[in-house]
Amino acid sequence: MIDTEQIKTLRQQTGISIAQCKKALEETNGDLDKALTVLKSQGAAIAAKKSDRTLGAGIVRSYIHSTDNVGSLVEIQTETDFVAKNESLKEFSDDVAMQITATNPADLAELLGQAFIKDPTKTMDDLLKEMIQKFGERVEIKRFIRFDTSEG
Repeated sequence: MIDTEQIKTLRQQTGISIAQCKKALEETNGDLDKALTVLKSQGAAIAAKKSDRTLGAGIVRSYIHSTDNVGSLVEIQTETDFVAKNESLKEFSDDVAMQITATNPADLAELLGQAFIKDPTKTMDDLLKEMIQKFGERVEIKRFIRFDTSEG
């Protein structure tokens, strides 16, 4: 039997709905690690289903390193203003901007393939898919730019 503490723990770790967390725990007989794997695979499937939806809203976020010599801007597109204004999406966008500042990816494909600097067990693509799964709508890193004063 799955208890509410297990569901609460999984929800806190993922931000995914209580119903999805409970279902994943039921499928794995309460094994938290396996439930995380199930949710991750579901996230990829959900992202694929939503890939053709129209993006009509979004946000631009920035990150400036403490040295004030390097920083980045990132544009994140969403389907609705509701998601674009959500604090979790803002945190994700800030993390993306920080990742860009720290790693200087050449393009979006390179960025998505990178290990997340705050949690190397996840890629940036994993984080993006988690956002899509969490909100139930398409989210896309549209474009980014990195500035570095040492590059002239």
